[in-house]
Amino acid sequence: MTEPTPIHHPNSAGIKRVAVLTSGGDAPGMNAAIRAVVRTATFEGLEVVGIRRGFSGLHRGELHLLGPRDVANTIQRGGTILLTARSSTWRTPEGRERGAKHLREWGVDGLIVIGGDGSFHGGHYLQQEHGIPVIGVPGTIDNDLYGTDHTIGYFTAVETALDAVDKLRDTGASHERIFVIEVMGRHAGHIALDVAVAGGAEEVFIPEDGKPVSDAIAVVKDSVAKGKLGSIIIVAEGYPGGAQGVADAIQAETGFEIRVSILGHIQRGGSPVSSDRILASRLGEASVYALMDGRSDVMVGRDAGGISYTPLNLTWEKRKDVSRDLYRCAKTLSV
Repeated sequence: MTEPTPIHHPNSAGIKRVAVLTSGGDAPGMNAAIRAVVRTATFEGLEVVGIRRGFSGLHRGELHLLGPRDVANTIQRGGTILLTARSSTWRTPEGRERGAKHLREWGVDGLIVIGGDGSFHGGHYLQQEHGIPVIGVPGTIDNDLYGTDHTIGYFTAVETALDAVDKLRDTGASHERIFVIEVMGRHAGHIALDVAVAGGAEEVFIPEDGKPVSDAIAVVKDSVAKGKLGSIIIVAEGYPGGAQGVADAIQAETGFEIRVSILGHIQRGGSPVSSDRILASRLGEASVYALMDGRSDVMVGRDAGGISYTPLNLTWEKRKDVSRDLYRCAKTLSV
């Protein structure tokens, strides 16, 4: 059996040099995306400029050439080798003008931004004001960007949180205690819902639902009546009051001993799972091809297994809902 010969992608836009940066919160799989950008560009005969510390570094001119060996042995690493930062300067027209000047000085024909909606805002305004083609790659554990089934880092964050929930359930059952566990996700409940179903939680609170804490009180009382040794309640960080608010309300009403565990930034770290590595590799490749096709001001995403292109502004203007079927499943299986 002969191996398929890779076919070069048409370069209708005449791209010669692309730049890549990571911005905002880090997410497992960002390095896999950077690697895919560099190696796809190299295969197509393009040069890659790496920008350190996101838009903050672009404003300061922290640019350098990246080659295939620079991204060797990085696909399994968490965080981002390009580093990341938040930049108040980039929110000003003057800051973006200075960044555009650096890109022009380096002969950059297009910029690839790996990050979330805040990063996409920065890329969108750069393109609007200075005409530099920008492609967004969804890199955020929150999975809250409209236009893609999943975002880079989401799968790993769920697995990290689930591992913690499994351990806490062992302790909860041994001591006959109730654990209220807060997971990340910012204003979205995707992580919380997945962890609740996979972790067999008795209740889950997500921002998209807004149900009252009294529901948890009823669940806890019912669990005790059924003879359960312990209960796990998952709370998304975006739910009003968070895990502490839910726990305080339950304890005040029932008098039961409640333990609160806020998992926090541990969910952002660690080696990316295979799903994140594969997703990042596909989207990193697609971002280079998008620039070569002459696309700009769009996010590359995955939709039903294929590559999708969503205008950057729609990724934050339209809301991505949680799976309502999964939410129903969480309630059904918690009896």
